[in-house]
Amino acid sequence: MYTIKQLADLANVSRRTLRYYDQIDLLKPTAVADNGYRYYNQETVLRLQQIRFYQELDFSLAQIRKILDRSDFNALQSLQTQKAALQQQADRLNRLIDTIDNTILHLEGNIEMDNKDLFAGFDEAKQKEYAKEAERRWNPKLVRESNQRWNRLSKEQQKAIMQEGNQVYLDMVAQLDNSPNSDEVQAIVARWHQHMRHFYEPSFATLRGLGHGYANDPAFRTKFEELHPDLPDFLQAAISVYCDKNS
Repeated sequence: MYTIKQLADLANVSRRTLRYYDQIDLLKPTAVADNGYRYYNQETVLRLQQIRFYQELDFSLAQIRKILDRSDFNALQSLQTQKAALQQQADRLNRLIDTIDNTILHLEGNIEMDNKDLFAGFDEAKQKEYAKEAERRWNPKLVRESNQRWNRLSKEQQKAIMQEGNQVYLDMVAQLDNSPNSDEVQAIVARWHQHMRHFYEPSFATLRGLGHGYANDPAFRTKFEELHPDLPDFLQAAISVYCDKNS
């Protein structure tokens, strides 16, 4: 049996994450002692591994729970499928690395490289995915609209909006011991949603993308970790819950 700390250390996740997985019925402890301590057996460890693999393949927590809770779920078949998917990613990344290496040699004058070979490894499906992501995150029209809205504001209004945003994140830090799906936390996320409307009208896909960026983009993560080390992941979880409930 593993304690929650031992499992968190083993899987390189936070104890807060494991408690949240328990709350949403994604990963229940094998046993809970009278003192509230959670304990996990080997079967639960393997389920957590499955969760981590599916996260690497960009499945949402709701999708992962649905997959793992299916009556016909087979862990061995799942691992084989995950391996194939990850191998495809690895092969594509290796092709991209080869393209980089060859381009470096080409620029150094060591080899001649056809222009077509400059784009080896950039498959069409992945390019469409990149384009869609870029459109969602950096839509020129959205950026232009945001700049226009911001520039129409006075310096006093801009300062008030920034203070409002800072207060939202400070209030979220005060809720870190609470659950991301609690009424208190979700009320703060709703305030955050309204705050973002000062800049543009965000879709739920945009909000979810921002939450992902807060936790995974190095610049965002560093900024929020200055307020509290657990804040980036907590924000992502809370925003994800908000989008699931309201979209």
